[in-house]
Amino acid sequence: MISGSRYTLQATAAVALCLSLLSGAGMAAEAAIPIVAATVPVATGGAGLGLAMRFENSPYRDGGTRHDFVPIYVYESKRLFIETYRVGLKLNETPDSRFDVFAAYRFEGFPYDRIPANLAGMGNRATGADLGLGYQQRRPWGTLFGEVLHDAGSESKGSEVRVGYRYDWKVGKLQLQPQITFAARDAKLNNYYYGVRPSEATATRPAYEPGGGVNAELGLSASYRLSERWRLLGGISATRWASGVRASPIVENRTQLAGHLGLAYDFSPEHDAWPEGRPLIVKVLHGKSSDCNVAHVMLLKCFSTNTVDQTRVTSIELGRPFIERLNGWPLDFVGYVGLLRHSERGLQEDSWQANAYMKAYYYGFPWSERVRTRLGFGVGISYAQRVPYVEMRDQLARDRSSSRLLNYLDPSIDISLGDLIGARSMRETYVGLGVSHRSGIFGSSRLLGNVNGGSNYIYSYVEWRM
Repeated sequence: MISGSRYTLQATAAVALCLSLLSGAGMAAEAAIPIVAATVPVATGGAGLGLAMRFENSPYRDGGTRHDFVPIYVYESKRLFIETYRVGLKLNETPDSRFDVFAAYRFEGFPYDRIPANLAGMGNRATGADLGLGYQQRRPWGTLFGEVLHDAGSESKGSEVRVGYRYDWKVGKLQLQPQITFAARDAKLNNYYYGVRPSEATATRPAYEPGGGVNAELGLSASYRLSERWRLLGGISATRWASGVRASPIVENRTQLAGHLGLAYDFSPEHDAWPEGRPLIVKVLHGKSSDCNVAHVMLLKCFSTNTVDQTRVTSIELGRPFIERLNGWPLDFVGYVGLLRHSERGLQEDSWQANAYMKAYYYGFPWSERVRTRLGFGVGISYAQRVPYVEMRDQLARDRSSSRLLNYLDPSIDISLGDLIGARSMRETYVGLGVSHRSGIFGSSRLLGNVNGGSNYIYSYVEWRM
């Protein structure tokens, strides 16, 4: 199970994403250069979604090379921002400077899938959640930045101060961002992740405390504009750990290398934006749990809701259109946030779930002029107050972990109720069927708790515009 501090960060991220949309891993230790987010620049009020593959040399002896899928969630508004594993509030921003307060996920910790022999018998070093303050000063010759971070939970209880310099360089469709950072970490932080407690000492692994120290980091992130909205992302970084950490009996004395490669879609409304006066969309749904695979539902191979538990969900969602008729195609994009209630039928306490996602609607069918029909597919994140019973049941049966924060998919099909009954005033009222799907990307994302599994609820709904 996941620590309470991680739940706190996940809840913060879920709530912030909900507010921002409406406001208008198999890794061992995280290299300090922010990955992905810096290379998906979005306009104020815009958003980005994507997926990246990240790899790195584990700092732990015999830890090997770690791999991790990182879902990309980016949002930028006048006050709120989301950068994949960081969410925060802009306290002050001018054309030349910015001051933030934020919560960030710290990936450092023992490998989750294969514990090296060198770490056998040691207490687990868990991932953490930091609260921080950040400041940056922009100049024509580059950007100076600094951050102060402190563990917000009960893991390391350590602190870190980071200062650095980066430069944004554009060459045609290519955007490069070289960066150098120095990270001063206190003894609590280093001792927790890279020390050996007296109770963990062996003949080949003596007790050790690395103490505080300064890391030096070099990084290069890149973004290539494949089209007006698609971005190819990449980056590499090298971290030289402080001498005290490198001397630890559980650490490989070397420069740590990391990199990432991914693809993201920019939803920023500056290109073919939805006209001013965007309507508020209201969606109400009700559904039952299903043992069908979400892909089988989409392929019309399975629709059964006759599960053993018979749990149910009811939700209300609010949405705002982002893009109308992308590139002239019958394709719209809408951002949604929703509050969903789990009815667990006495199997456990009922609970709430917050969903936030971006959804594409295609309506270019030959009959759409007579009866508009839409196929929709939404992608985002889902945070549950309590892990839903169907997920807990299935994961325990397979001896796998569960997580409150998971990836969210929402495929659907609907038709215009106004077209169906001949009432033009109700043409933007839709009735349809959909699937509420939570998953952890096949256990390959540490950000999502390394969960391999999830849940499906087949639901019916009605949606209208205010």
